[in-house]
Amino acid sequence: MKWSYNPNYPSIDDLREKAKRRIPRFSFEYLDGGCNEDVNLIKNTRELREVELVPVYLNPAIEVNLKTELFGTTYDAPFGIAPVGLQGLIWPNSTEILAKAAHQHNIPFILSTVTTSSIERISELTEGKAWFQLYHPAEDALRDDIIKRLKDATYDVLVLLCDVPTFGYRPRDIRNGLAMPPSMSARNILQILGKPTWAINTLLHGTPEFATLKPYMPKGQSMKQLGQFMDKTFSGKMNRDKISAIRDKWNGKIVLKGVASEADAEMAVQLGLDGIIVSNHGGRQIDAGESAIHSMLPIEKKFKNKIKIMMDSGIRSGPDIARAMASGAAFTFLGRTFMYGVAALGNAGGDHTIAILKTQLQQVMNQIGCQSPTDFEKFLKTRD
Repeated sequence: MKWSYNPNYPSIDDLREKAKRRIPRFSFEYLDGGCNEDVNLIKNTRELREVELVPVYLNPAIEVNLKTELFGTTYDAPFGIAPVGLQGLIWPNSTEILAKAAHQHNIPFILSTVTTSSIERISELTEGKAWFQLYHPAEDALRDDIIKRLKDATYDVLVLLCDVPTFGYRPRDIRNGLAMPPSMSARNILQILGKPTWAINTLLHGTPEFATLKPYMPKGQSMKQLGQFMDKTFSGKMNRDKISAIRDKWNGKIVLKGVASEADAEMAVQLGLDGIIVSNHGGRQIDAGESAIHSMLPIEKKFKNKIKIMMDSGIRSGPDIARAMASGAAFTFLGRTFMYGVAALGNAGGDHTIAILKTQLQQVMNQIGCQSPTDFEKFLKTRD
């Protein structure tokens, strides 16, 4: 099968460069950067790309099929759209653009608690088939109300974030005075004036806001008050008791995202969770840790038959998806890749990016002789 994409931007690197030219620098740096010195951000992709596949050319011809079953649903490809905070700050209405594209292409879309479209709106666009990533609230009443809204909106999967016990130290965002909306320093205003398409679209769609959290926020807050509200409202530190309480209240699937150790994977199994996403938050939280692919290898080896193991962080392309799956991931998620697409191409960015990834992945599978994503491990080059 062939999927249509704009031939002027045939790679994710092309989209990244276009996005960099099209949006204000503070938005691009928020999207593109990691924490501290970007060590883990860079390692994620570099070390994933050290994984090699071994093609088998003389087997009988095959018909490649990207379809992949996950939690009782058959998706059209083995990848989904990872949660990204403040998406509307990167490109106006991007959350809805990506949710629509995911639904059209039958892949999962994960909505972040702290992005710029609401639980209810994304449910409407995906016919109730989206996933939701929960930043754990400090108060049980708020947690319970969000869970009720998710149930009412028929979300399929609840993703619990465990890798943000504290916010990462991100020098670019500090330097840019990044807030919600961004602080209007003279430098930021000049950046906005230099990107008229972004500015006009932002005016059309309105100032981005934390749409899911809006019902809980006092009206007319200053930026300082907004920061105080966020600090007071969320307790990022996840633990056994918090997960157990959610497990008792949520009847659907639960996935723990941000797993980077065997100890946390073991707890997820003990608590009866349905899956884990091995991740280091795209290199945005800890620079001194392992790359996601290095964390995943021992976790996959020990827990493969006990829980569904997925991966994000560092995955930028179809070949990267193949590398992650050959290393044992049952499914993959990408965040920055899709945001580059939308920032570069606006309303067409979601479809375009999905089409590129499907085309690249299909080509890899045809090249090595892999009929199904579940077969990728057969083609992994093992190392002594």
